[in-house]
Amino acid sequence: MQVIFSPVPESIEHIRAGKLRPLAVMSGTRLEVLPNLPTVGDFLPGYEAGGWQGIGAPKNTPVEFIDKLNKEIRVGLTDPKIMSRITDLGGVALASSPAEFGRLISDEIEKFGNVIKFAGIKPE
Repeated sequence: MQVIFSPVPESIEHIRAGKLRPLAVMSGTRLEVLPNLPTVGDFLPGYEAGGWQGIGAPKNTPVEFIDKLNKEIRVGLTDPKIMSRITDLGGVALASSPAEFGRLISDEIEKFGNVIKFAGIKPE
């Protein structure tokens, strides 16, 4: 393989084993697990295209359930064992509120929607 764009958690073990040579991370900041690895933004100022994951629920899910789920997830993300594992895999845990996560999704839709329009990308 000549080049791959892969999330760090999916490729970190190959990097550690010397099977992949990372060139840069696409996130806006360097990662704790690969502190000497530059970001793409170090070469192309302003560039940032990190991936993210989150938990969603259907639109009409009761607020009480969403709040309880968010609270328990945030508690889990304060567990040093869980945080250590996420960091060890190259992940960055962001414990946010449902409103903050909604803003992240909206911002990402706008950002990548603009990229799609600019590039003239069409579904096939």
